[in-house]
Amino acid sequence: MNSQQSWKAVLVILSLSSILMSVSYTMLIPFLPMYLMQELGVAQADVNIWSGVIFSASFLISGIMAPIWGAMADKKSRKLMAVRAAVLLAISYALGGIVQDPWQLLAMRCFQGFAAGLWPACLAIMASNAPRDKVGICMGTMQGAMTAGGVLGPLAGGLLAEAFDMRTTFFLGGAALFVITLLLIFFIKEPKRKPQEKKETESKEKTNLLKIPVVQRMLLCAGIVQLTILLQQPVMPLYVGELQGSMDRIVFVTGLLFSIVGVSGVIASPVWGVIGQRWGFRPALYTALLGTAVFGMIQSIPDTLVPFGIWRFIGGLTFAGIFPAINAVLTNSTNPEDRGRIFGLSYAAQQVGSVIGPILGGALAMWFGIKFVVFFSGFVLLPLVVFLYLRRPKEETSTKGTEANLG
Repeated sequence: MNSQQSWKAVLVILSLSSILMSVSYTMLIPFLPMYLMQELGVAQADVNIWSGVIFSASFLISGIMAPIWGAMADKKSRKLMAVRAAVLLAISYALGGIVQDPWQLLAMRCFQGFAAGLWPACLAIMASNAPRDKVGICMGTMQGAMTAGGVLGPLAGGLLAEAFDMRTTFFLGGAALFVITLLLIFFIKEPKRKPQEKKETESKEKTNLLKIPVVQRMLLCAGIVQLTILLQQPVMPLYVGELQGSMDRIVFVTGLLFSIVGVSGVIASPVWGVIGQRWGFRPALYTALLGTAVFGMIQSIPDTLVPFGIWRFIGGLTFAGIFPAINAVLTNSTNPEDRGRIFGLSYAAQQVGSVIGPILGGALAMWFGIKFVVFFSGFVLLPLVVFLYLRRPKEETSTKGTEANLG
């Protein structure tokens, strides 16, 4: 799949799959507490504990499994691993629609965490098919597709839950994953590896990716950035209530504010891919991190809802550049045979941030107040960008794919 037409076709198919994947993930999350109370009989006093445990269980297990699935993708087949993840995730959503108590839902989320790995597998397939000079554009487009799904998901979930019921929403999420399975099976072609390539892959897999300095820095970056996202989520409804002076329509308003960031991300992600390709992915990453830090801290200043929403939109424009740049640097800093492993490790780092973020956010809110949590989610990125800048390679070579990228 080296022709120009083929990589564009792969990009279209994987971007569509990313939208469906993100929609299915996010259409259920805003309504999980209501599902626990209304369908599974959890008392209101216990719903926060159950929600936290159920969320964290999936993040924790998927963080452990992602590098394992990634290594298997490199050794066997990236397409096979993507299909495996899509099928098992579809089954997990179907199970979510038939569970009868919170323990069964917890077991479903654990199974979902075990099944995870679709996003890193799709990234690995795209990275393997994209021409060297198109990596940034491809990563930015796929990130934009994921973000678009994140915008559509809560809106679709709310409409479907209102039109049908919450259990039906789980089944529809499973149906979306089944569509992805069909797209991967029938439209993604993976060339057979030659015996010589297999031997090279086996020998290169012995390399410990975690010993490569640039990989260490990018994984640290991915984990901290994901932590800042999850830091705000547990306290955002209460903060929105403070800003608007009441708790009226709090679920809708909170979802709208999350969607605002997604809208700006859809707009900016492909642009950041182009910027990274022209400037270099590391300078693009530093710029995106710095902008996200500054605008994140500014978000804690407004005392009313409208300016808060405006600054969230602006912050989303810079935030959109972070993960495409991380993925592009990882792509160009490792061997092609290690694509599955490197994106599996990146996904695992993000899952660690997803586990720590809500816990830390809740603790900081209890000790220092919610406004401090909003400020801290931006502030924590400042030392990160300084560290990355000071430890940068002497030359920016990420768009050239030379061995200097390993520094």
